[in-house]
Amino acid sequence: MKRLAILASGSGSNAEKIMEYFQHSHQAEVALVASNKTDAFVLERAKKFGVQTFTFSRKEMEAGILTQKLIDENIDWVILAGFLLKIPDELTRTFSDRMVNIHPALLPKYGGKGMYGMHVHQAVKAAGDAETGITIHLVNEHYDEGRIIFQASTPIGPEDSPEDIAQRVHALEHAHFPRVIGELIGA
Repeated sequence: MKRLAILASGSGSNAEKIMEYFQHSHQAEVALVASNKTDAFVLERAKKFGVQTFTFSRKEMEAGILTQKLIDENIDWVILAGFLLKIPDELTRTFSDRMVNIHPALLPKYGGKGMYGMHVHQAVKAAGDAETGITIHLVNEHYDEGRIIFQASTPIGPEDSPEDIAQRVHALEHAHFPRVIGELIGA
């Protein structure tokens, strides 16, 4: 059985959908939810599913403590679900082609440092784009530049606010992220 770790910094609604998706799987399990924030609600969501949690600081992550924890837990795949820190090169090398992220826009547009959450939706609205969406991609040493695995789009009307856009994008994330992970890892 493949062992998954989810890294998240916040509420964890995508993490919850992933835990739901794999809770009865015979091919993969969410074995660990790790966060750089001790008060992240994702940790409560993990407890609801009986999933082990782990917290760490940026300094600890950069010192390799997170990488070692993932190795010690025999993690096969790392899933980023709203994780807001840049992944150290050592971690991306250790899990090369086995780390996946979701981005709330159609990359390569609106990617890179500082482009997350409402920042992305505000930029999409300001640009007057007619559509936006999600991108699921592998993680490499550069923000949002890993190989694209999947994209889905949704139209944007001129009356849509950044909050409206966020709701549509979130619906796409919940609908597609768990399934695409399952296909990617062969579960």
